[in-house]
Amino acid sequence: MEITELGNLLKEWDEAVVWIEALVLLACLGLAWGVTRYVGYRVGRGAAPIGADQKSESHRFDSVLFGQHTIDGLLFPLLNLLLIYAARHGVALYQPVLLLKVALPIFVSLAVIRLFVRVLRASFPESASVKFIEQSVSWLAWGGAVLWITGLLPAVQAEMEDITFAFGQTRISLRTLFEGAISSSLMLVVVLWISATLEKRILRGGVGDLSMRKIAANAIRAGLLFIGLLFALSAVGVDLTALSVLGGALGVGLGFGLQKLAANYVSGFVILLERSLRIGDMVRVDGFEGVVTDIKTRYTLIRALNGRETVVPNELFITQRVENLSPGTHVSLTLKIAVGYDSDPTQVMQILVDAALEQPRVRRTPVPVATLDNFGADGLEFSLTFAIDDPEIGHSALRSSINLYILEALRAAKIDIPYPQRVVHWRDETPSHLAPTDGGGKSSV
Repeated sequence: MEITELGNLLKEWDEAVVWIEALVLLACLGLAWGVTRYVGYRVGRGAAPIGADQKSESHRFDSVLFGQHTIDGLLFPLLNLLLIYAARHGVALYQPVLLLKVALPIFVSLAVIRLFVRVLRASFPESASVKFIEQSVSWLAWGGAVLWITGLLPAVQAEMEDITFAFGQTRISLRTLFEGAISSSLMLVVVLWISATLEKRILRGGVGDLSMRKIAANAIRAGLLFIGLLFALSAVGVDLTALSVLGGALGVGLGFGLQKLAANYVSGFVILLERSLRIGDMVRVDGFEGVVTDIKTRYTLIRALNGRETVVPNELFITQRVENLSPGTHVSLTLKIAVGYDSDPTQVMQILVDAALEQPRVRRTPVPVATLDNFGADGLEFSLTFAIDDPEIGHSALRSSINLYILEALRAAKIDIPYPQRVVHWRDETPSHLAPTDGGGKSSV
């Protein structure tokens, strides 16, 4: 389109031919709006839970195609593009087309913006850089639309073709770099969209285990990103046979410089495949105890009961001993106490068992057991062993309650809890000639 056509459009705005195009454009917008609303309502109703308000659920349904309000997604501008493109060729059979030509680049830019914004927000909902990327894509898309409408796009492309950069013996134009960046970005966004759709629609419905969903999602996303990268490099003009050298260098690097990183990645896939560790398990590893909140391919996140979260490399779960304190398997705890030697051992052991049975969290099977472990330096040493089912909520308060009950029961039974005692025997080895004497010359010692 020449730049003069935009002036002709403004001059002929009051003529009937332009208003005919305007009516056709409004019809395309109305039809696209109706189809999008209907499809969005049907999809939203299918995604709503049974018994919920179907109309309200259709508005809450959010996706890349339909957005939050059905028409603010990607499907609306795509349908408009198809309808306007078909209408443009139909109207061109009877009269010159101006308004529909202007509408095409506008909806192309709108579709590109919707695609980037929706996919990036769905893939990286908490990323701070997504906002900057969205603004950059919007400026580029609307700038391209303006150049397209005004007819300046071919001139700008020719100028970019004349600007070249030298990389060794190869010269690449600015246009090639720009178009390569655009195609790579589009391919990356499409791959992210496909992987997110597979994870939400297929994996969540067909795979019940959360760990298997994680490994399947990670594998699918990594594979799709790799395929998308190959397509993007091919679109730019990079010879893919050169990647064989890069693959060999990467293998050598993994063998020497990235041993720990490779070990952690392999360990992560082994953990997810064997399902020896699951999200939600209560574990103790490397002196840290907490609940597994997420299993990545390189590390695992564990949150302690006090809210602290630690990152544990996956290699530790393969090479070290890991205690799984998951709900459903009881955990044994032990308390130790010492009493005086003049106490009745049978009475003390009964008090210890009663103290454990008073707590509702203590299991009745296996029954709590009190034993006389040792004849200590200060008194008789006893142990109380009992089991609980819920170690994930902590056991410090439970230990405190049992200790308080034992203390009160021992005081009521007048059973002594001895202090540490040490007997010192003093022996005087002073020589007799140095000892003090009385008046008769005898020692006073």
